Amino acid sequence: MVSMGNQQQCRIITATAALFLAVCGILLLVVPTEDVKETPEFMYGIVLDAGSSHTTIFIYKWPADKQNGTGVVSQHSECHAKGGGISSYAGNKGGAASSLEECMEKATQEIPKSRHKLTPVYLGATAGMRLLNISKPKESDAVLKEVADKLKTYPFSFKGATILSGQEEGAYGWVTVNYLLENYIKYGFVGQWLSPGRDTVGALDFGGASTQITFETKQTVENEDNLMKLRLYGRDYQIYTQSFLCYGRDQVLLRLLALLIKTQGSDHSIVHPCYPAGYSDSVKLSSVFDTPCNKRQTPYKPDDVLQIKGTGNYNQCLGNVSRLFSLNNCSYSRCSFDGVFQPNITGNFMAFSAFFYTHSFLQEATGISITSPEYLEEATHVVCNMSFEKMRNQFQGHESHLKDYCTVSAFVQVLLVNGYGFDFRSFPHISFQKKAGGTSVGWSLGYMLSLSNLLPAEDVLLRKSLRSALHYIQPTNCVDH
Repeated sequence: MVSMGNQQQCRIITATAALFLAVCGILLLVVPTEDVKETPEFMYGIVLDAGSSHTTIFIYKWPADKQNGTGVVSQHSECHAKGGGISSYAGNKGGAASSLEECMEKATQEIPKSRHKLTPVYLGATAGMRLLNISKPKESDAVLKEVADKLKTYPFSFKGATILSGQEEGAYGWVTVNYLLENYIKYGFVGQWLSPGRDTVGALDFGGASTQITFETKQTVENEDNLMKLRLYGRDYQIYTQSFLCYGRDQVLLRLLALLIKTQGSDHSIVHPCYPAGYSDSVKLSSVFDTPCNKRQTPYKPDDVLQIKGTGNYNQCLGNVSRLFSLNNCSYSRCSFDGVFQPNITGNFMAFSAFFYTHSFLQEATGISITSPEYLEEATHVVCNMSFEKMRNQFQGHESHLKDYCTVSAFVQVLLVNGYGFDFRSFPHISFQKKAGGTSVGWSLGYMLSLSNLLPAEDVLLRKSLRSALHYIQPTNCVDH
């Protein structure tokens, strides 16, 4: 039997619980009920990152009953489409669509059939398609329509295929980084904030055709084109974001070739100080100048062949790469380069995409831990002075990319130090990463989170907290034994 004291205690607990449940019941009557239903299994989303050099298909998943929670969306899998980016299929009817087939078929097998119709599919094209849209808008529209029509044939919920602006790409990358690091505000029991949110982390992206820098700032953003204001998890964020078209890895390599052709005055043969000594190559001039990033002032024969001889000279390489930037002209209080406004960098940063791969190669090739501008310069110097034979012996199986590591490393050095202004104090605050929490870092997750409304508003937080509270109050000890 339950004692008199226990009976009185149970009456108090039961009455309190009844009152609490009554209040919850009233509140639940005035908010939509679809967010408080318990639904087992996972929900899924698909994002196609249609980059300039390749397309990656990401499948994300989250518990169906927690779709508005913090940090619950994770990467289920990723698939790299064979061939080049969709922009490379301009004029090749059917090529862009067929390049997606293998990965999309894989997605239909990985996602349960019961979820197919509920799974949104988004395609976002970045700088490669931005360049194609500048030079050949009709072909750009045709490629985009072709891939959209293809994606509509799959049993998912197609949401659109669009070309992202540079600012959008930068902002979505920033959202991804801070979502994965769980830096946004967190909520808990009956709407009480567990944490007001931690300091956010800036995002540094380096793709094939463009590079982006995005970070939260309390300074005045003098150019409104660089300003974005976001409200996430009940908090306002002011972020600076800038995308530099033609400053991606592949376009930098082509721009440097065009510069060397111009300065050396030859369409037939040049010496390349960034290519390793002992390396030689030949390319058609059309491959150098068939891009909006390289404007040829005088006529040339596209089929003429250019002979290239590597000399592996760090100082000459750095000097030529630096000429790709305009570091002096600025009409604002402060600029990064090319006359673009940038406030002083503050806080921590995550560098991903080609930043990560370049950083990893430099450390592996030289054994130098790159934690400062001085060590970045030292490692780049070592790589640039390596002969091609030494590179091949040390990195077998990677011959196709070896010739470019000196150029790209020198470019990263100039971009981060001379361009963005990272110095001995701020450089150690850059973390070079490929993934965070098992999820690849890039713009695609932030894109899906934003378009799928998976970043909650305050009223959703309240409903989620109420649901948690209903499960928390269980006066199970008040029974008669």
